[in-house]
Amino acid sequence: MTAHDCPNAHPGRITKAAIAGAHQDKWVATGQNVGVNSPDISYARSGDVHVAYQSFGEGPPLIGVPPFVQNIEALWDDPSGCYPGWLTRFGSFRTITTFDKRGTGLSDRVSGPVGIEERMDDFRAVMDAAGVDRAAIGGISEGGPLALLFAATYPERVESLLLFGTAAKFVSGEGYPHGVTPDEMAFVADELAGHWATPDSILVPGWMPSLAADAEFRRWAMSYERACASPGAIRDMMRFVATVDVRSILSTIRVPTLVVHRTDDLIAPVAHGRYLAEHIPGARYVELPGVDHCPWVGDGDSVLDEFQEFLTGVRPGASDIDRVLATVLFTDIVGSTELAGRLGDGPWRTLLDRHDRAARRETERYGGRVVKSTGDGVLATFDSPSRAVRAGLAMVDAAAALGIEIRAGLHTGEIERRGEDIAGIAVHVAARVMAQGGPSELLTSATVRDLVLGAPFTFEDRGVHELKGLAGDWRILAAS
Repeated sequence: MTAHDCPNAHPGRITKAAIAGAHQDKWVATGQNVGVNSPDISYARSGDVHVAYQSFGEGPPLIGVPPFVQNIEALWDDPSGCYPGWLTRFGSFRTITTFDKRGTGLSDRVSGPVGIEERMDDFRAVMDAAGVDRAAIGGISEGGPLALLFAATYPERVESLLLFGTAAKFVSGEGYPHGVTPDEMAFVADELAGHWATPDSILVPGWMPSLAADAEFRRWAMSYERACASPGAIRDMMRFVATVDVRSILSTIRVPTLVVHRTDDLIAPVAHGRYLAEHIPGARYVELPGVDHCPWVGDGDSVLDEFQEFLTGVRPGASDIDRVLATVLFTDIVGSTELAGRLGDGPWRTLLDRHDRAARRETERYGGRVVKSTGDGVLATFDSPSRAVRAGLAMVDAAAALGIEIRAGLHTGEIERRGEDIAGIAVHVAARVMAQGGPSELLTSATVRDLVLGAPFTFEDRGVHELKGLAGDWRILAAS
């Protein structure tokens, strides 16, 4: 059990182990019940407003847009250890800068409503003050729309976009049936403000239900809420949340985007996350089990596993010995749903069995290994790209002999071996390449074509494509 496995146990607390500069704070878990010192606080100037921020960790920069309220200093005193443990691990592969929104936390208190334009100014001011020209951007909860708008407005400053438990619009309306009604949002705003920083506050049971039974955490949460904002500011903040709607800019986002959402999130129903993934070009969507709205509560490790793989291309915990170079083949049957409906369950099952036997036969004939059946196709690996091309073409012919058509895709790259299964970016690329294909086609990435030069194959250029969830442009070719 580590400090960021929350809240199933209290394995120990977090203490500061060493400080090696403002961006290199190290933290370790111990068995002592002691507090945590926050990394240094700095201030960015946004017009006449001072915005508090802090930077820590190692690696390329990531700017974290906070949820509706927070206090970046007080959060490190979280007695459950969830927040400091989670950010400690996050900071092991990214230099993280996070801030308190104007009117909350350690930033200047302001009077009157705060619009999205002012928040954009604050975001940019923090980025400039931290000396960051370009960074990955992370948006949690109400911070998601601001992260989305920033990515659409300043794509040259955004390396990639990570979204968790957020939405383009939190209130339901015409053309958007998801979320609470305006009346329900007004009720929540009144309830939050009316019980803010009291034993009856709904923040913990609503946002972090896994910690609701932790009496020590509930006591600390009351002081934390007071450090975040006043009841009046909370009511104003929730009224602002009710007006948020960035649906119109989703199609303009052109940076690699990861959307992570928990299936039973009590605050932001999972339909919000699915909508984002469907409307952001090329977005990668990951749905995780859980009820907590805060990513560091509950199974925070699973969230960070997805973040780390998306940002670095390496799944945490995979040792170098389990990473090998391979050519990955994906296939699927074209029109399988319609075909299954036409044939009926029994004949369709018989046809699938014949297809699987043929696919395995051709894979093994050319020295490959079938990793698994994907339902109406197979995933296989080969240690030779030329043998993989031959196997793919043979599978297309074998399927035609059965009276069906398949599409197939190939890519060569590093994979992670996880027992009998495989993972890694190369697997995603092969799947996306296959998805570009038509009936009885074997498509490959340019990498495969380059590695088999001199072999008796013909490659027809199918142009450069964006592959969903993957950064950059990819040249696709049809092999014959």
